Amino acid sequence: MSNQNNKNISIDNTLFDRVVSILEQARGNVVRAVNTNMVTAYWLIGREIVQEIQGGEDRAEYGKQRIESLSAKLQQRYKKGFSTSNLWYFRQFFLTYENRIQIPHPAGGESTLEILHQSGGESPKHYPSDSAFDPSSSILSRTGRELINGFSPQLSWSHYRALMRVDNMEARDFYEREAIECGWSKMQLERQIHSFYYDRIIANQGKKGLLPQSRERLSGERIDPASIIKSPLVLEFLGLPDPPILHESKLEQAIIDNLQSFLLELGNGFSFVARQKHIRFDDEDFYIDLVFYNYILKCFLLIDLKMGKLKHADIGQMDGYVRLYEDQFKIPGDNPTIGLILCSDKSEAVAKYSILNENKQIFASRYMLYLPTEEQLQNEIERERRMIEEVMSERKEIGGEE
Repeated sequence: MSNQNNKNISIDNTLFDRVVSILEQARGNVVRAVNTNMVTAYWLIGREIVQEIQGGEDRAEYGKQRIESLSAKLQQRYKKGFSTSNLWYFRQFFLTYENRIQIPHPAGGESTLEILHQSGGESPKHYPSDSAFDPSSSILSRTGRELINGFSPQLSWSHYRALMRVDNMEARDFYEREAIECGWSKMQLERQIHSFYYDRIIANQGKKGLLPQSRERLSGERIDPASIIKSPLVLEFLGLPDPPILHESKLEQAIIDNLQSFLLELGNGFSFVARQKHIRFDDEDFYIDLVFYNYILKCFLLIDLKMGKLKHADIGQMDGYVRLYEDQFKIPGDNPTIGLILCSDKSEAVAKYSILNENKQIFASRYMLYLPTEEQLQNEIERERRMIEEVMSERKEIGGEE
């Protein structure tokens, strides 16, 4: 009897798990559908406002009055969410993504969605109101990760509010794609924007680093290790001070405690493998601070944490770690292991020397324990760019590379 009861309980649990899976998926679909419908609705409201008050600065007072009047009526009906500032945001949202989609206005004609993804398309100057919009039909054609009508179900209005503040259109599009691909929350997206993620990729990898195909390599294809290394790494989320007395073990523990944020800062496709990874060679024991694996690029990343200035001995030590790790843990199909030395003071001369001595799998990046100002980060990025350009130039001179 007891066995029968246990069997019934097992069946009930299996049924419960299946039902929970169905409900969770349905709830996720609802959230995505709500996100996209609301974002599209705000875009439509913004378009109506632009059409109503278009005409230039001479109509600024008229536009202000119309927005205030519309806000008062909407708040009377819907209570909240339609303040004058929000309505101005809707207007700016439409102007920012003016060519993203074209949805007919509410007045007779067709009621289909036309996706406008042509680059360099001419912005419409007028917004005709002689076409139809069927309020009974869904704004969405379907749900999914694709930008079916220009706005991803993965992103909320808060995401697009953050994106609107990025003036550079290429940077804005990049952040949007990455937020969708990596599942960034609104706070994670804002952090990447504030830490100049786009600019750091450009500085270290050029515009080719922005393309998905530059990070998602085919199986077995040899990768350029530089394609996943950023410098500087901004680690303000660790909440650590930046004094000389900070010990490496404390930095390591802070990274483990904030692992999700650290993975986000490293880039797309990383997973944590180990801390203080033990490697034995002959009668000697070695310990690698942190080990990660990139499942997109199919390679291990070894990280050695260093306080103070980068030294030649640090490069030699990491070179040994990479060789030992490859010998003991790399499996067929993996790309070459990468060694990254994270240091608080990156010596350009030492880093340059190591690269010119053909340690093409060993890199050094400076970490910053605070969110720098725009000027500070731009200066750091420029310094990195100059060093990389000098290295590449000297490589060509030494090796005769084209």
